Amino acid sequence: MRTFPDIRFRDPQVEMAHGAGGKATRRLIEGLFLPLLANPALAALSDAALVDLNGAPVALTADAFVVKPLRFPGGSIGELAVNGTINDLAVCGARPVALMAAFILEAGLPGEALQAEVTAMAEAARRAGVSVAGGDTKVVEHGLADGMYITTFGFGLPDPRLRLGSHEVRPGDRILLSGPIGDHGITILLARGDLDLEADLRSDTRPLTALADALAEAAAPGLRWMRDPTRGGVASALNELAAETGRGVVLYEEEIPVRDEVRGACEILGLDPLHIANEGQLLAVVDPAYAEAALAALRRSAGGEDAALIGEIREDPPRAVLALTRYGGSRVVDMLVGDPLPRIC
Repeated sequence: MRTFPDIRFRDPQVEMAHGAGGKATRRLIEGLFLPLLANPALAALSDAALVDLNGAPVALTADAFVVKPLRFPGGSIGELAVNGTINDLAVCGARPVALMAAFILEAGLPGEALQAEVTAMAEAARRAGVSVAGGDTKVVEHGLADGMYITTFGFGLPDPRLRLGSHEVRPGDRILLSGPIGDHGITILLARGDLDLEADLRSDTRPLTALADALAEAAAPGLRWMRDPTRGGVASALNELAAETGRGVVLYEEEIPVRDEVRGACEILGLDPLHIANEGQLLAVVDPAYAEAALAALRRSAGGEDAALIGEIREDPPRAVLALTRYGGSRVVDMLVGDPLPRIC
């Protein structure tokens, strides 16, 4: 029997934290999945894989959606499945073309609920300009799937103008954020009734293709890296970048857009908005010479009106994210350890 000496995953069992996008998720991926499954030719921890098929470059991604509840203010699992899949392609510098979807349905799911989610998926695909090329359906016993889970596979065509990746990031590069953070995660929390708080808040789920296209058009030669900060939020995405580059990420905390409702909910729960999931925002690292043009392009785009320059890449602190506070101090922004908001996507 073949042995794999690089396997480092020693957790006795899978916990909810392993799906939160934080330290436990990274431990699972790097300690088990990568040693056994990774292709050395592919990017290990990117949102999508860029591969060459007989001379034709394509981008591939896979995703799964287990959000609870199925419908929430601003979206639903069907819409989220489309947007989440194509966004992983868009932030890797690819034009989404098509996706496939597999439905895992629970016996007893009302037909009306299923029709609503298939309709939501169809409308989201139409808005995003992608086709649903095929898929699969499985049914499990009552009580085993919370109504419905959806898994997806998407593919797109890489933009030849872009060379994105953590290896492209340099000290002095600027960090842009397309809009307010935390809307999706807190909306899901409120929709579950887990927090007795009145708030007019909606999920930010949407396709990011228009924002990614605007950045490419305005700053392609200086666009280094993009990511949609979903599970684990902005903190996890930027900690991964810091770890991969070996450099420091410094955030200007006052410049990070956060709605009052999100900030209030986080204060009640003792959470950091930087750890809360988003489904319609992107982070971008840009050469400083292109930063103003890139920011202006985001702000001209629908959904990017509140875009902000929130930080920069520095040599220090190495492999860490540091937030400069409004009072002149600083704090380390680490990745999540547990899972305060499970099942948000």
